[in-house]
Amino acid sequence: MLDRINSSSSDRIAALVRQILAKRGLDRYVDHGADLSEAGLSSLDIVNLMLAVETEFAVKIPDRDMTPANFRSIARIDGLVRTLLEESHA
Repeated sequence: MLDRINSSSSDRIAALVRQILAKRGLDRYVDHGADLSEAGLSSLDIVNLMLAVETEFAVKIPDRDMTPANFRSIARIDGLVRTLLEESHA
């Protein structure tokens, strides 16, 4: 179980990616800059990841930000999440 208080947002996103891969029977490390499609996530997995990110971080991802480019890698998702969190605390 991931420690949400002491874990970075990128580690939390990586854990979500690992959970989705595990459901598909894939147990592998995914570098934070790696293309998630090449790592084994299908387009449906990416949609599930979008929903999981919203739940994990208690944010609503605007439709304009639900793009393949924003969900290409853990690093890109992390950037989006950080922006959304900053906007919600502004």
